[in-house]
Amino acid sequence: MRDLHELPKFRDGLSYLYIEHAKIEQDHLSIAVFDADGKIPVPCANLALLMLGPGTSITHAAIKALADNGCLVVWSGEEGLRFYASGMGKTRSARNILVQAQLVSNPAFRLQVVKNMYSKRFKEALDSNFTIQQLRGREGARVRKAYSQASKETGVEWHGRKYKRSEWSSNDPINIALSTANACLYGICHSAIIATGYSPALGFIHTGKQLSFVYDIADLYKTEVSIPLAFQIVKESLKDVSRRVRFSCRDTFREWNLLKRIIPDIQDVLSKNIDTVKCGEDQSDEFARDGALPGGLWDPSSDTVQGGRNFGSKEEE
Repeated sequence: MRDLHELPKFRDGLSYLYIEHAKIEQDHLSIAVFDADGKIPVPCANLALLMLGPGTSITHAAIKALADNGCLVVWSGEEGLRFYASGMGKTRSARNILVQAQLVSNPAFRLQVVKNMYSKRFKEALDSNFTIQQLRGREGARVRKAYSQASKETGVEWHGRKYKRSEWSSNDPINIALSTANACLYGICHSAIIATGYSPALGFIHTGKQLSFVYDIADLYKTEVSIPLAFQIVKESLKDVSRRVRFSCRDTFREWNLLKRIIPDIQDVLSKNIDTVKCGEDQSDEFARDGALPGGLWDPSSDTVQGGRNFGSKEEE
């Protein structure tokens, strides 16, 4: 791989693959999964996200192949419902995270981004004078309506969004289905965020967790993707709900062209009605050509100067 630009675009890739109780090894320039049924080749060059569940082992060579192909690897709990760790995405430039950090650190910019996020969730235009409290109230009513409507259309009883994390199997089927669908949605949004060089921790509406920005972006799609999907799965059968939801998520993500939407949506909510934020020279192409290239040094007068190695050497005196 000479240039990261040779990789397929994130929007054109496959969504995700969840694997548990299997071994993963390098297979030529890609990977293969070995389980009780034998060997399953996986074309990781256009895979956005690989979720590793319990009982999974993976070789160093396989991880390198996934990294070379820009596939985000996430170590998760059973059914993908807990997030433990993740690898590296495609980009090697810090430009986007610097923009995101400036936006979240400036109260005026942050407020506008929050309004952009809420506006994107509604069909109609929102009053620009609405306060955050008013927007949260309208958002709560919108989500409750989505649950109620999905319940009415499918005939699945709905008693509210509630479940016990410590007693997963004791929850009602619809809440299990919703949590599973949301976990898949979080994984795809997380992959898009990492792939484009943003931070999953620097949230605007959500705050305080390493996945706050993931929750912000995933909330743009829940009422049209995960909520109707979960209710439909439970309507069809109460058997093996989590597994069927994961399979259905892959089909639904493809049907809704979700991979093509996430990155433009992120860029839209971070730029709409906001003056351009200068974060130094855009060196994304330079880092794309050489992922190991050292970065520059911050300078208060010229923003960035070359450096990062050989300080104090004879050559620099």
